[in-house]
Amino acid sequence: MSTIVPAVLPKNRTELAAALARFASVPEIRHVQIDIVDGRFAAPPTWPYAVTEGRNECSAMISACEHIPEAGRFRFDIDLMTLAPEEVVGEWIALGASRLTVHVESTLNIAALIHTLKEEYGYSKGMPDLLMLGLALNIDTDTMVLEPFINDINYVQFMGIKTIGKQGEPFDPRVLEKITAFRKRHPDISVQVDGGVTLETAPALLDAGVSRLVLGHALRDAEDIAAAYRAFSELTTKHGVHHA
Repeated sequence: MSTIVPAVLPKNRTELAAALARFASVPEIRHVQIDIVDGRFAAPPTWPYAVTEGRNECSAMISACEHIPEAGRFRFDIDLMTLAPEEVVGEWIALGASRLTVHVESTLNIAALIHTLKEEYGYSKGMPDLLMLGLALNIDTDTMVLEPFINDINYVQFMGIKTIGKQGEPFDPRVLEKITAFRKRHPDISVQVDGGVTLETAPALLDAGVSRLVLGHALRDAEDIAAAYRAFSELTTKHGVHHA
């Protein structure tokens, strides 16, 4: 059965805590994606880049042995929309990340990043309960860039929108063709989609083989978040060939 994953674009730590508390009110929600935008790779910047002193906040949290709020409640997917993510992956692991999503366009050396995760943080594709790694790619990026790294990653994240780093952007239907072609080559790699996921677009995505739907404004703007979440969950029982 496919997984529904709420996403939050926090301006600050207070906003992050408030969003996570709202998600925690729905017992079925076990996974949350936190979108981290640095204002350079994508914009506008989110916490901790939204204010000058924000970058120091992560270091201070680590020094104080703090984790992301609600760390005992959720498993966190950190979507790093940042240049040179290899410079900050260690911080997010220390703060409680269960999954790291790295955009292929954001770094010049994915192989080195994977090597660092293996050597310094014990990452192994075969140990998903400890840490998972996924590569994301923009709608205009050829999926062939993923090929050298397929054996070292747990999943691929397709962006369903043209402009990343914002919630509420229009769905780009080209992603369906990209997912279908990729799944033919790699039927055993988990696929998730972030951006443009609504009750209208979700069925086609699930039927294309998507195993995780990342929801931004579709949950953020819902008056009844529990009802909205369950409506998406019902779709996963009716559509798609489900992959864990």
